[in-house]
Amino acid sequence: MNNQSGVEVVNLTHYWQVVRRQLKKIVLFSLVISAIAALVALVLTPLYQATATIMIEAEEAKVLSIEEVYGLASQSDEYFKTQFEILKSRELARRVVKKMKLTDVAEFNRHHPSNKKSFSLREVVMGEGEPATEEDIISDTIDTLMSVIEVSPIRKTQLVKVSVESKSPALAANIANEIANQFIESQLDAKVKVTQQAAGWLTDRLGGLKAKLEESERRLQEYREENNLVDVEGVSTLVAKEIDQITEKLVEARSQRLELEGTYQQLVALGELTFENLSSLPSIISNPVVVNLRDAETQAELKVSELKKRYGPLHPKMIAAESDLEAVRESVLTQMKRIATSIESKYLVAKAKETSLQIAFTHAKSDVKDINRTEFMLNEYQREVRTNKQLYDAFFSRISETTATGDLQTANARVVDPAVEPASPVKPKRKLIVLLALVVSGMFGVALALLLDILDSTIKNLDDVERKLDVPMLGLLPLVGKKHDAGDAEQMVRAFVGEGMDGFRESVRTLRTGLTLASMEQPASVILVTSSVPSEGKTTTSTNVAEAFGQMEKTLLIDCDMRRPSVAKKLGLAPNVPGLSNAVAYPDMLDECIQSRPELGIDVVSAGPIPPNPLELLGSKNFRDILDTLRGRYQRIIIDSAPMQAVSDALYLSTLVDGVVYVVKADATKDKLAQDGLSKLDNNNARVLGVVLNQVNIDREAKYADSYAGYYDVYGYSSKSVQG
Repeated sequence: MNNQSGVEVVNLTHYWQVVRRQLKKIVLFSLVISAIAALVALVLTPLYQATATIMIEAEEAKVLSIEEVYGLASQSDEYFKTQFEILKSRELARRVVKKMKLTDVAEFNRHHPSNKKSFSLREVVMGEGEPATEEDIISDTIDTLMSVIEVSPIRKTQLVKVSVESKSPALAANIANEIANQFIESQLDAKVKVTQQAAGWLTDRLGGLKAKLEESERRLQEYREENNLVDVEGVSTLVAKEIDQITEKLVEARSQRLELEGTYQQLVALGELTFENLSSLPSIISNPVVVNLRDAETQAELKVSELKKRYGPLHPKMIAAESDLEAVRESVLTQMKRIATSIESKYLVAKAKETSLQIAFTHAKSDVKDINRTEFMLNEYQREVRTNKQLYDAFFSRISETTATGDLQTANARVVDPAVEPASPVKPKRKLIVLLALVVSGMFGVALALLLDILDSTIKNLDDVERKLDVPMLGLLPLVGKKHDAGDAEQMVRAFVGEGMDGFRESVRTLRTGLTLASMEQPASVILVTSSVPSEGKTTTSTNVAEAFGQMEKTLLIDCDMRRPSVAKKLGLAPNVPGLSNAVAYPDMLDECIQSRPELGIDVVSAGPIPPNPLELLGSKNFRDILDTLRGRYQRIIIDSAPMQAVSDALYLSTLVDGVVYVVKADATKDKLAQDGLSKLDNNNARVLGVVLNQVNIDREAKYADSYAGYYDVYGYSSKSVQG
């Protein structure tokens, strides 16, 4: 049903009613499926599961410290994941198959003679084919074994559970334990193989290292002999001391030469060696000999000066004193020249000494370089020998450990908890299978019921009328049995005034009340009753509604179904009684066409003879005049017309009446037909008072819809009543 805003509202109550309506079928369906599931579960072969727990430890392999040639050491998650994959590996399964000879067990070998079928459709269609080889049998057995193995690591531990399923509890436990044992043995085998490979590799490498060590030692000895080396360290120390001494003397000689070089340069700059020039040199004037001679010269000058005061220039004492003074002066000049010559000689000697020491220093440095080169080459040869010796010793030590101690032959795993025979099977879980079958079948049944309801396009109840037709429902008429003969049909049109149909009578009263309320604001004295197709109970409805109004008002029933009239026959009127067609053709015969039925409380106008052109007859002015005349005589006129989908008579008549009642047969009329008929009436501006839902199974609807429950019980109604 659509609300005024045009938004579709999901009516959960409708779906609940659908489920309730089909509840018995759903329950029955669920029980059947559950019973089948229980039977299947009972015939399924039970499977037992045994579990062995293994602890996997990380261990570092001691092959070489350069390190782990084969990468066995790992504390990471990758190591444990690798071990888990090995537990699930095909090679490990192959070891177990061969160890336990599972190819002889029919459960794991589909080629086993006991698994041979007496008849195989595949062999008939495809032919027998070639017989399986031994490798094919082993491969298939391995595949079967791998399909029943489950490896489950325990989080945050080094434990892993290995579970095996089998039809035999003992076999399941034995296989689980054998997988654990073969896993440990495979680790030992792998380590023995690694040990052997490592020992072989070390042995090969050891021979090469020994030859290389001997070659390096030979080259070292040859180099020592070629360079006459006894103690390079002592020679280098001696040369170093010699360089230190030469350096010290060279510095001293250079200082002395620099000291004399200044005086020598001043002496050279004097040019002629006169007394005055030489007296300007501090190094000469300060000489002790020159100082003494200068003192003697001064004494001689003082003596000459004193004698000059006493004697004349020709005095012998005067001449002797001047002669002494001249002699002293000559001695001073001679001594000064001698000192100048000595300075030059010392400078040249100092310079020569410096040059000699410089040459000696250069030679000493050259010797040091030669010694360093020799020492470098010697160290290189010694380092090569030392490295080769260390590597040789390391390999020799490792090969001794590998071959002697056998420390790689300890497995990294051990069985913590061996598998034991399970007491009860893990499959099939019969209770769970039955429960799941019950739940799933119930859900499927509900879904199927809803699907059938969606696919069901008939109008069944009040809810369908409101949802699918969107037209007010005036009332419903219950199903009171099936029509078998004309007597039953006659009884049904008299049901309202008959006996033993209180429930049906009350339904008609409710319909009468609905029509009265629908026409309170705008009176509807002339009411047209129509339906979508024939056999929907339109005539039964119109006659009983007329009888209901006849108890309160003067009422006339007109049969306007000029195609297949049935009112006269059902009401038991005399054959060939004049009817509507006579009245329309001869208006003066109107009174003769009206048949009074006091037992029903109404007057009746039958259809009369069937005209060749019913629509032209109903569309004539005479018919409209007759209808206007009858309006003045009767308070209520009920017109029974032809179905909407068959002809257009009812569509035309809807323009002449005050209201239209649309009859829908429950569980029979398609919603599309009813919608189409109502749509035509709406497009023709007809006043549709509402829908009457006919032949409703009250017993069924009362169980699933609260609006029906208990209402008809008051009147003792039962669907088992015979319709008359």
